[in-house]
Amino acid sequence: MSGNGVTQLDRSDAPLTIAGEELGSRVLLGTSGYPNPQVMLDAMEASGTEMVTVAIRRVNVRDDSEESLLELLQRHGYRLLPNTAGCYTAREAVLVAQLAREALGTNLIKLEVIGDDETLIPDVEQLLKAAKELVDDGFDVLAYANDDPITCQKLAAMGCAAVMPLGSPIGSGMGLVNPYNLRLIRELIDDTPLLVDAGIGTASDAVHAMELGYDGVLLNTAVSKAKHPVLMARAIRHAVVAGRLAHRAGRIPRRLYAQASSPTTGMIDS
Repeated sequence: MSGNGVTQLDRSDAPLTIAGEELGSRVLLGTSGYPNPQVMLDAMEASGTEMVTVAIRRVNVRDDSEESLLELLQRHGYRLLPNTAGCYTAREAVLVAQLAREALGTNLIKLEVIGDDETLIPDVEQLLKAAKELVDDGFDVLAYANDDPITCQKLAAMGCAAVMPLGSPIGSGMGLVNPYNLRLIRELIDDTPLLVDAGIGTASDAVHAMELGYDGVLLNTAVSKAKHPVLMARAIRHAVVAGRLAHRAGRIPRRLYAQASSPTTGMIDS
């Protein structure tokens, strides 16, 4: 892997830190849906990502074969973020998280507790229940959440390592459909890393998330299902950098009417 620190072009900017893990890249990438493993690896390198997420219910964590996904990722130096994708109750999610910790030796877990198969939107009641149990059990929880400010505040208050509200439903590619709520979440939560997770469809969506002040993005389908996954991964990488720099620079206020950029004092009278 050669992407370490590449997406952090402004050296005055602190690295993204989640649960004590410093990441030079603010792109977290999923591992499913690629045409083949080589395209996946090429896209990961192009994105500059350092941490990738794997669905524990969909991989054989006890597979010691040379071609296993987990070994492939570890051999290329990626930090693994196991997730509880496919879980619909707090009990299921906790069991999957415990399996991941035992198999991979990590307290990191991306917590997903889905409400239904149609929208894949989190079940808030089950999500909060699972998050509390896992945090109390010593897990570093990165919680995939609704774009509801109150839910996100509760997750941050209970000690989640990161809160990750959706931009729009998983795999929809609809982008940030409710930027007002996302901005409100950022203003209400200033002491916990926030990442936009789900719904990003292209580079401009990633720019928008970062311009809102988010600390990073987590995505999968936008890259893995793109016509050219490696090119899209590279676009996302630069989009995240651009959005982060723009947020730190501070945009000009929006105005209803024009304002001349050239000074008007000292002009020659007609």
